[in-house]
Amino acid sequence: MNYSVLGLIIEILLLACGVYLYLYARGIIRRGSGERGERAEVFRRENATWMRLLGLLLAALMLVNVVLHIGELAG
Repeated sequence: MNYSVLGLIIEILLLACGVYLYLYARGIIRRGSGERGERAEVFRRENATWMRLLGLLLAALMLVNVVLHIGELAG
């Protein structure tokens, strides 16, 4: 496998992590049920601001990297 393709796969995985973190911080994605879910919800509410910003930053940077990487592979 070409290292450039491997780098693109890693960038796509990091993009997915950024999107997931943002959606989790917004409360769109829920984790667990019962006591575990309640603790996760408390954690999410207490840390929503920095998780939302970090998720947006990671997703934006990785999206730019993916687009540039695909342009490099195509051209």
